[in-house]
Amino acid sequence: MNTWKIVLSNLKNKPLYTFLSVFSLSISIALLLGVLQLDASVQNQFKNSLGNVDLVVGAKGSPLQLVLSSVLHVDNPTGNISYPEAIKLTRNPLIKNAAPISYGDNYKGYRIVGTTPAFNSFYAAEIATGTSPKTSMEAVIGSEVAQKLGLQLGDTFKSAHGLTDEAIEAHDAEFKVVGIYKKSYKVLDRLIITTLESIWDVHDHDEHEEHEHEEAHQHEAKEVTSLLLSFRSPVGLLTTPRMINEQTNMQAALPKIELDRLFKFTGIGIQAISWIAYIILIISCITIFISLYKMVKERAFDLALMRTYGASNLKISTIIALEGICIVVLSLLIGFALSQLGLYFVFTILKSSLQQDIIPTLPLQSFLYTVILILAVILIGIAMAIMPLFKMNISKILSDEK
Repeated sequence: MNTWKIVLSNLKNKPLYTFLSVFSLSISIALLLGVLQLDASVQNQFKNSLGNVDLVVGAKGSPLQLVLSSVLHVDNPTGNISYPEAIKLTRNPLIKNAAPISYGDNYKGYRIVGTTPAFNSFYAAEIATGTSPKTSMEAVIGSEVAQKLGLQLGDTFKSAHGLTDEAIEAHDAEFKVVGIYKKSYKVLDRLIITTLESIWDVHDHDEHEEHEHEEAHQHEAKEVTSLLLSFRSPVGLLTTPRMINEQTNMQAALPKIELDRLFKFTGIGIQAISWIAYIILIISCITIFISLYKMVKERAFDLALMRTYGASNLKISTIIALEGICIVVLSLLIGFALSQLGLYFVFTILKSSLQQDIIPTLPLQSFLYTVILILAVILIGIAMAIMPLFKMNISKILSDEK
């Protein structure tokens, strides 16, 4: 009889064992691959959204909150800082690019950020249609904003105070869409970018009727939320943050370091889920081993009879090994499919909460390492189950059966 027919027949004759083995192994594989890809995708998304921002300067408070609010735009700001004081920092020759940003309003949940043209350089931003904002109350919107809200060039909208769409519309001044960014899969996709003057004008529109010298005095006292910086060399990163933290009433936070700290905390949960998956994997391997080992013991007479008819140890071992390998291959396929299905739903939820598409990232090296580890553990179990074959006393087994 054909080897594959024997293997398939054995699997069909043990439907419960086959189902439980494939089910448990598929779950462990789905968890391992899913968690691996989810962790890599989220980390890659956050790091990608940092752009070329080396340092963020803002009000005293939590450095992580400052990074999350001013760079990733997923938290509330720590406060405001003096615009003139922030500009003084940009005179440092070590600084390559600097962009003050001011925000506190939104349109249907999407943040409105006032800044300067230098902001685009941090994200290599390209405009798909239209132009950059040049005067007050002009805005360029991210691709996600345009897609979700249906905004087009020339459309107008009013901002609401606060950073969520639950805020009550409070401003009468209208913004005009003059440009739409190309999709970048960065934080830029979900922002509405305008000029600093726009933010000031929206909040100070009642003051515009006052005398010119009073307006000039107020302009000097303007505030911004934070300042984004990039440096010409690593020397700037070594000296500037300490100088700002020690000699000013502002704080400097390094986005990459703060994100690494954040990932260390979230990594605990990732490791916990991974260990659960490894435990399920080990249990699955033990189940396969016990089943194959039991099969070798219970069918000793049939196997011995096959030996008398010319079947070699290699032939019989191949039949048994193929049963285990079939289960492993089927489990890998189902496990991978389950992981992708689960990630689809998770990414959908994250997209809704982050208001941005997440690029699925599959680290090939880690993926291959995980698959090889799974195969190695299973093959060890199969090899241990086959070992009794090589110690089989054919004549004794046949005589005992008679």
